[in-house]
Amino acid sequence: MGVALESGVLVDGGRTVVVEGLRVCPTERGRGVAGTIQGFADSYLKKLYPSIQVKRMTRGDDPGPEKLSKFKLLARRAVLSLLGEAEDFDGFTEALKARLMSENAGGGAVHLPLQTEDKQLRTILLQPDLAQRLQLPGGSIIQDWQPLEPIESNLAVLRRRNLTWFVAAGSGGSPDNNRPAFLSFYTPPYPVPYGFRLNIDLYGTDPSLARGALVANLDRVRAQLRGKVAMHLYMHQAVAESLKEFCQTQSSVQWGQWRSIWEQLFLERDF
Repeated sequence: MGVALESGVLVDGGRTVVVEGLRVCPTERGRGVAGTIQGFADSYLKKLYPSIQVKRMTRGDDPGPEKLSKFKLLARRAVLSLLGEAEDFDGFTEALKARLMSENAGGGAVHLPLQTEDKQLRTILLQPDLAQRLQLPGGSIIQDWQPLEPIESNLAVLRRRNLTWFVAAGSGGSPDNNRPAFLSFYTPPYPVPYGFRLNIDLYGTDPSLARGALVANLDRVRAQLRGKVAMHLYMHQAVAESLKEFCQTQSSVQWGQWRSIWEQLFLERDF
């Protein structure tokens, strides 16, 4: 019938369920299939975990005002997609590094890498004003389409995912002594039917810091790339146009299916 069943991840100390995976083929849409599966999954999860209060999800398309009215729209996040062979991303990264060095001839912010288990990263993620300072979408960090509030119980979830983070204080300051002005990470590349997928997430609203973060992530991850690669960059809408212009190089890396900037929607409703 062309339906992928829905799955859920319990987060926020058991208060929130993040749902994902439901897909219905075009010939079955509009027949109530999705609603039936969602209703069954909700009832089953509520029976197993009565503490759930909130249901959250992310979507890569706008379902329209009728369906959106059933949810609270927490955030719209910009996405850029680029495609190329692994060797193409080598040239792409070098071109971006050269451009960044030219733009920051006077010295730019340093993006220091941190592993998820680092105590410094834990301290940063638990800062009470982090969501406001970096304009986190819906007050959350969205990793591989799963929204997670930066709270103690969710740090273990992030720790299991082998992420490499980068932090920058801005204005040439050291993240050791300043609250970060930009935060980013990449998810280790994983296989998909057409090759490998690379997700890079950027948090902050400073375009110059966004460019530096992209270069830092690409430079660190490019040795892990193999075969054909689809790279998706997720960011605040305030930096999207600047980053799109920055990525327009003479390399063999091409824009993906969406030539213009597309969106990731972050939705929530009571459970």
